[in-house]
Amino acid sequence: MKKLMLGNDAFARGLYEAGCRFISSYPGTPSTEITESAAKYDEMYAEWAPNEKVAVEAALGASIAGARSFCGMKHVGLNVAADPLYTAAYTGVNGGLVIAAADDPGMHSSQNEQDSRHHAIASKVLMLEPSDSSECKEFTKTAFELSERFDVPAIVRLSTRVAHSQSVVELCGREEIPLKEYKKNPQKYVMMPAYARGRHVFVEERTKRLVEFAETSPLNRIEISDKAQFGVITSGAAYEYAKEALGDKASVLKLGIVNPLPVELIRDFAAKYEKIYVIEELDGVIEQHCRNIGVNNIVGKELFGFCGELSQAVVAEKILGGKREFVSLEKAVPVRPPVMCAGCPHRGLFYCLSKLGVTVSGDIGCYTLGASAPLSAMDTTICMGASISALHGFNKVRGAESEHKSVAVIGDSTFMHSGMTGLVNIAYNDSDSTVIILDNSITGMTGHQQNPTTGKNLKGDPAAAVNLEELCKAIGIRRVRVVDPYSLAETEAAIRQELAADEASVIISRRPCALLKYVKHNPPLKTDADKCRSCKKCMKLGCPAISMKDGKAVIDHTQCVGCGICQELCGFGAIVCQ
Repeated sequence: MKKLMLGNDAFARGLYEAGCRFISSYPGTPSTEITESAAKYDEMYAEWAPNEKVAVEAALGASIAGARSFCGMKHVGLNVAADPLYTAAYTGVNGGLVIAAADDPGMHSSQNEQDSRHHAIASKVLMLEPSDSSECKEFTKTAFELSERFDVPAIVRLSTRVAHSQSVVELCGREEIPLKEYKKNPQKYVMMPAYARGRHVFVEERTKRLVEFAETSPLNRIEISDKAQFGVITSGAAYEYAKEALGDKASVLKLGIVNPLPVELIRDFAAKYEKIYVIEELDGVIEQHCRNIGVNNIVGKELFGFCGELSQAVVAEKILGGKREFVSLEKAVPVRPPVMCAGCPHRGLFYCLSKLGVTVSGDIGCYTLGASAPLSAMDTTICMGASISALHGFNKVRGAESEHKSVAVIGDSTFMHSGMTGLVNIAYNDSDSTVIILDNSITGMTGHQQNPTTGKNLKGDPAAAVNLEELCKAIGIRRVRVVDPYSLAETEAAIRQELAADEASVIISRRPCALLKYVKHNPPLKTDADKCRSCKKCMKLGCPAISMKDGKAVIDHTQCVGCGICQELCGFGAIVCQ
């Protein structure tokens, strides 16, 4: 049977068909749907881990136990997981271990545009890169086979376009892979120096065998055109762009194995043409490899650059000259900048922070939009969990005056991911810093996944729920209070009081995400045009439900959830119930 599937759904199908037993991931766009889709197959155990490091460690443990195991994350999650990944390259596997790393060229939902191939190269593990949904499924199955064959963790590199595009996939049955026997083997699995030295030798020998395999593997294929004017070396989504843009004008070497890269295969292909174009998104990894092995008749990053996504139009323009029209919706769809939703519980808090002129150390989540106008209530955003650690360092060097004028903001899921240790640092090293945990009772930015504070697991079953108040107190924070961000007066008073305190404190801003299905909303509000003074104070909230028409504020009843923040803010009583 054939089915039209997203790349991520096809990847999950590949896990199922390959006989995967254990899945541990942390949600991160564009990888999230792999694990959500995989959780629908009862034959596979699936969980959300607190962070990517824990997820890789759990998956490696399941692999050592003899099961085919999987871990999924976005590209920056691979940074968090790097510690166990680099050592897993030494230990190798028992049951196959596959890791999905989804890059985000164009930074559609990420804080940087890093290239995950560098992690594969540095850790010396296998990396495959599919170009469409069908390959997502097949490469996943192959990755398990190669992981076990070569005793190596296998990363499958995706990109936003491959993960979130649809193409036809042929569905097959599940292969039931028996649990492999676990044998105690300290020389393989105990990575203390005496044993690790021997495993490093194994890693280098394994790399040579992988290169030999890459030379003849069908994952790397040459597509010859009799009309070819030049050659193209490419991989991933860039392969699809090149094929559509160049047609039969180019012969193509499509690389499905992107680490380690073959040598003789590339040399032989490049020797057939006077000019070779290397088409790859983000960094020039393939291009640099070509130069390292003596292939110099290549054109790459000097033509395509290092930033952003490629496309059919870009490839055609850069190589063929002139502009070609491809089907695009960009001109037809109006631009909609990201904005916090109507009724977002974070809006009231950020309004208060902006009003008070507080320096805000921000974090990763939908609340990062608090940096946008008109709230403009965020000074820094670095990476998951950095808000708390950065606030501590900021306050330590700027002293007491800063401590009374600065806060960190972090979501409940992000706090569990990597914020707790920063709060331990504040308590342990004694800075009078104020941390605000934005508890919207869900992992919001990636599409409403459960986390350790919600009381439910990945499948929605009851689970142990972390009590944030008690956790913060156990860490060593004595001043812990909860506020409702729908009350501006309560929220502002709490911020003022905690900033004035001469000790560390935590404010938990608690109100569930307005988009959660179980949240009951008040009736929408409306404006009384006769009372509206056109002061535009309500516009300072940045609520998408409020706009100005004919000089008066109006509220879109289809968006308004009746949170009441604008009603509290209006000094003229112009905002009333329907």
